[in-house]
Amino acid sequence: MANTHRILTAREIMATSLITVRPDMTIFEATRILLDKRISGAPVVDEDGVLVGILSELDCLRLLSSDEFYADHQEEAAIIKHFMTGAGRTIPPDLGIYAIAHYFLTTPIRRLPVVEGGRLLGQVSRRDVLGGIEAMARCRRSRKTDEYLQIARSWSAI
Repeated sequence: MANTHRILTAREIMATSLITVRPDMTIFEATRILLDKRISGAPVVDEDGVLVGILSELDCLRLLSSDEFYADHQEEAAIIKHFMTGAGRTIPPDLGIYAIAHYFLTTPIRRLPVVEGGRLLGQVSRRDVLGGIEAMARCRRSRKTDEYLQIARSWSAI
């Protein structure tokens, strides 16, 4: 009998069509991308696709709402690499969905970059985890129904 309790991994639930930004872009360019694409953050990758950080709405807001920033006329010098959050926590593509969920439950992080060999493969968000757990539950329910039907047919006189 097939394993009805297969655990999904990061590779199976991650988003792979990511909007990324470069460390040498200005904070204004990056903010425009976040707003236009309606996303709350983006991985920062170098020219080789290596993850070097994450730029979030919070990073942009901290800088752009600062009186110091405008008082010193630093707008032109505001490049992402000076204000992004470092690469920090990443996960491998084979990490199970419950381990990922545990991380989201115990930290304020909303997204986890999936990295293999230093290169960014994708990203898992809280929503991706919710969708994966729901899909696993749906699969289990479907298999249980199939098993009940097989048992019922074996008891049938027809």
